[in-house]
Amino acid sequence: MNKKSSLDTNSQHSIDIKSYVYKILAYWKLFTVTIIIGFIIANFMNGFKEKKYSLDTTLSVKEENNPLFSTGTNIAFNWGGESNAIGTVKVILGSRTHNEKVVDSLQFYVSYLIDGKYRLEDVYGKTPFKVIVQKNKPQLYGKLIQVDAIAKDRVRLTTTFNESNINKLITYTDSESIKKSGNIYSEYVSTDLEYSGEFDTNESINIPFLNIYLNTKRDLVPGESYYIRFDSFDGTVASYKNIRVSDVGDGASILKLQLEGSNTNRIVDYLNASVAVLEKDKMQQKVAYAKNTKKYIDELFLKEADSLKKIETALRDFKEQNNTYDLSEEGTLIFDKITEYDRQRIDLENNIQNLDSLRNYVVNRKKYTSSIPVPAITEMPDGKISSQITNLIQKSVQRELFSEVAKDNHPEMIALDNEIKRIKQVLLENISTLRSKFSTALQKVDVLLNESESSLKVLPFIQQNLIKFQRNFEISEANYNYLKQKSYEAGTTIQATVSDIKVIDTAKDLNSGPIYPIPTFNYLVAFMLSVVLPLFYIIVVEVLDNKIHSVEEIENNYSIPVLGVVGRNNWKNNLAVFEKPKSTVAESFRALRSNIQFLFKSTSADSKSKTLILTSSVSGEGKTMISINMASVFALGGKKTVLVGMDLRKPKIFNDFELSNELGVVNYLINQNSIEEIIHKTQVPNLDLILAGPIPPNPSELLLSENTDRLIKRLQEEYDYVIIDTPPVGLVSDALELFKYSDAIIYVIRQNYSEKGMMKMIDDKYGNKEVNNVSYVLNDFSVSNKYGYGYGYGYGYGYGYGNYSSGYHENDKPKNIFSKLLSLIVPKK
Repeated sequence: MNKKSSLDTNSQHSIDIKSYVYKILAYWKLFTVTIIIGFIIANFMNGFKEKKYSLDTTLSVKEENNPLFSTGTNIAFNWGGESNAIGTVKVILGSRTHNEKVVDSLQFYVSYLIDGKYRLEDVYGKTPFKVIVQKNKPQLYGKLIQVDAIAKDRVRLTTTFNESNINKLITYTDSESIKKSGNIYSEYVSTDLEYSGEFDTNESINIPFLNIYLNTKRDLVPGESYYIRFDSFDGTVASYKNIRVSDVGDGASILKLQLEGSNTNRIVDYLNASVAVLEKDKMQQKVAYAKNTKKYIDELFLKEADSLKKIETALRDFKEQNNTYDLSEEGTLIFDKITEYDRQRIDLENNIQNLDSLRNYVVNRKKYTSSIPVPAITEMPDGKISSQITNLIQKSVQRELFSEVAKDNHPEMIALDNEIKRIKQVLLENISTLRSKFSTALQKVDVLLNESESSLKVLPFIQQNLIKFQRNFEISEANYNYLKQKSYEAGTTIQATVSDIKVIDTAKDLNSGPIYPIPTFNYLVAFMLSVVLPLFYIIVVEVLDNKIHSVEEIENNYSIPVLGVVGRNNWKNNLAVFEKPKSTVAESFRALRSNIQFLFKSTSADSKSKTLILTSSVSGEGKTMISINMASVFALGGKKTVLVGMDLRKPKIFNDFELSNELGVVNYLINQNSIEEIIHKTQVPNLDLILAGPIPPNPSELLLSENTDRLIKRLQEEYDYVIIDTPPVGLVSDALELFKYSDAIIYVIRQNYSEKGMMKMIDDKYGNKEVNNVSYVLNDFSVSNKYGYGYGYGYGYGYGYGNYSSGYHENDKPKNIFSKLLSLIVPKK
């Protein structure tokens, strides 16, 4: 492997971080613009986006029972209470029914608005008045009603109607009615397109489309203006179902309620009202069974009191009529025995009756949340049944709550149904077993009671009747006292019931910032995007870039050496060396004049003429400009120089010297004029000029003629330097035919214009020794661009010249407007 191949391999596998840094820094204007635009957009979004706040309240959920009551009482009064209170409360807080109650209690379907910078802003809680809706009366639906303060206690209401004169009204009934029938809508036919009326505050406003009170919290300030709007009840409820309920800590019976919104006053009121409604409902649920039980007991108590009174009267009358008031000793023993068996029999019959009622309740009902399963006036003798009833009602309550947010095929609903089915099956088996036990015991008591009743026959008739009256009285009195005790317990339970819901932290606005938008985050995102997007653009540009940008790229990719560089010519024409001798461009040509001496071939001692041929790959690389100024720099150095325009296809030199192209090389080659006739004197001392002349139909054939040989030899005899401007070798072969006359060849490459693959042909010829004494000159060079300090990049070769063939082929196109706009994005080269 030769040295060049080694350099190519190294260049392909090495990464020059410094060069990439320079490339990125060259786009500093693009980064500056994108960052400024990004910050402007972020600032706008921070102001335009509606601010959202998040507040929370914390509460504990723990089942509280009064320890003063017996187990039987607690079971009777708490059937339907749940052990998994946390899960049930979570479902309740997210249920539609619960949120309907909250919205109804706060009348949140009324919107309070003012004109903001970007939109109507919610100012609930900040207005000097509050709208009290007269329920069951219609309100104008969905229309803005402007409220203008005209005095401290007087307002003007203004609104517009639909052009069709048919306007929708909505009636907000109580939450229970809404639950059954939904919102009630009607129509109001207006006669005008606008309404305006004045009203005193704190008075009833009753017009066909509006029925409200305006309760003021302070005196109005004349000039204040607000808007109110009546929205859909269901829509309002739906907007508040996004309340988040989460556990605080592991295993703790503490919940946190979070709600987001644009108005902190609304959030605070809604969270606190939600907890209050929850607490009220839970209290009502907790005492509902006790109330129903007390009602049932009181009904029985009244009946038993009336029965006891009648029995007591009958007993008293019997004693008076028979003049007997006490039982005999033998009668007392028999009475005590019968009374004890009666008590046992009543208890067993009541238990059997309660079990039968409970069984019918379990078998015949699908829901277990609306009524007491058995008359809860006795203690269940089996604690398993009581716990199973509690568990059954708990699961049923959970299912009812979940049914509002889930369908029957939901996995959790299916799991609850299976659990309820299992509990019912176990409960029915326990009821059957216990009833069988009570029935057997009742049979034994009946046998003993019959034996005791048979012993009554030995007593006198009056004693027998007295025992019967006394027996009925004892039974009735026992029931009376029992019911009286249970009624007292039920009433005390209702009064002493404590709430399972306790507020730990109420919702409160502590002036915390909004959770959205977050200004610092938006600015950070804007900065990141403002950097990333230009970087992505730069990467795409670099991937698609196939231009020559630096001397190092030429040296690392091609074998032909670089003679030098020529800076950017900003002068009005190409005579930079002559008209601007102190410019950097003129100095670069002087440097080329010094360097080119090493390229000239050795000539005979009697020949001092040197021929320099200039060519390039395509049009537009500055070959003509280099030719003119190389000729000028030799001429200004005191050498007799001639510049020959041999680019017969697209001559340009005549424009810079303000000459006509009617007479030139072509005229000589076709034997129309002599050499002397085609030579022009120029304003540059020691510099003569031969133009190309009229464009011929056969330029290649003319350049191959013997006249070309005679012309070059004649010029070499008369001039110290012959500078020949040829066509681009990448487009036509004319220049290759002229290489045989050269002592040195300059191949012009233009920075940021010439593509890497364009020089492959001339480089291959140089490698094959077909062309000698050739060097590259990098034209239009500037170190103030992103590649000024770059190194080799190892790009591949190609021949797709595209628009570079301007003037030499028929498909020439001028630079379009898209290219001009693109030049504003790409950094200055």
